[in-house]
Amino acid sequence: MAFYKKSKLHTGTALICSLAIVFSALPVYATDTIDNLQNQTSALENELKGINQDILTLSEKISDTEMQVELLNSDIDKTQDDLEKAQKNEDQQYEDMKSRIKYMYEHGSATMLEMLFSAENMSDFLNKADFIENLSNYDRKALNNLKDVHQQIADQKADLEAQQASMKDLQNQLQTQQTQLQAKAAATSTNLNEVNAKLQKAKEEEAARQAEEARKQAEAAAKAEAAAKAEAAASANKANTSSSSGNSGNSGSSSSGSSSSSGGSNSSGSAIASDDLTLLAAILQCEAHYDYDSMLAVATVIMNRVYSSRFPNSIHDVIYAQGQFAPVWTGSLDRVLKQGPRSLSIQVAQDAINGARLAAVADCYYFLYAPSTSRTGVVIGDNVFFTSW
Repeated sequence: MAFYKKSKLHTGTALICSLAIVFSALPVYATDTIDNLQNQTSALENELKGINQDILTLSEKISDTEMQVELLNSDIDKTQDDLEKAQKNEDQQYEDMKSRIKYMYEHGSATMLEMLFSAENMSDFLNKADFIENLSNYDRKALNNLKDVHQQIADQKADLEAQQASMKDLQNQLQTQQTQLQAKAAATSTNLNEVNAKLQKAKEEEAARQAEEARKQAEAAAKAEAAAKAEAAASANKANTSSSSGNSGNSGSSSSGSSSSSGGSNSSGSAIASDDLTLLAAILQCEAHYDYDSMLAVATVIMNRVYSSRFPNSIHDVIYAQGQFAPVWTGSLDRVLKQGPRSLSIQVAQDAINGARLAAVADCYYFLYAPSTSRTGVVIGDNVFFTSW
């Protein structure tokens, strides 16, 4: 009996050792390789996600810059036209003054003397003398004013052109960055595809290896179980031969116990500020012809923006939004605010705040100086109005 138990112990030990040898043969490098490849894939995916977000941000900046460049081009063209008109007015004023001076030299002496000597009394004489002096002073003052306007417009144009050059440089820089990011994204995407291909191959090889090891484990387990059964049978036969007939029952009981032991291996909207009226009136005076409909058209665009979720929700913030209205950065708006808007500008601004809109541009959010653009839209005064950029 002791021999039989010892034989069973040897058999169980042999089975455990066989399984241990099989499991010890499993390599760990495949799992490590898959883990490494999965880590690389995750890192590359995060990098690619970041690059794509950077590209999206740059694209938005480029779009904003292009819009500002177009606005600047429009205002430069408008300023150039204003400069030409101012030059013509200056030239005409100068010609008129020369004609009066010429007339005075040719005919004026006698005429002026006649005017002075025709005075009825000293008071009349002084009044006529003042008239002659005021006429001369008017010519000089009008000419100086025209020269000042001409210089202001020229300075404004120079400022706009400087800003235009700066915006174009920024646009080129952003486009260069976008190109570099797109190249980086393409390279990262290529690397990601390569790593994914390696990962897929490693997974397939690991699956094949695990299937092969499972097959070998099954074969080893079957062999060990067969050897155990054969050894148990031989031990039982030897025990039956050497023992009395009564011991065979015990042997059967032990055999049943062995079978039981073998089976146990399974496991398992918005507010209107009080000072916005003056600000709105000033920007209308800068951006539109001095007539009601032209100003109301611009006011309609501004108020449309105020009540749209895509733009700031106050008149002040809409007007001072970066790169939207050229008079803000050229100084024209400040000059009008300093002087005070004219009565018609204030009237249109008040009407717009009270709800007045020009029906022709009721759905418009943008406008440009019409002679400077090929965009289609509704033309009011010198501006063309359109719904989207």
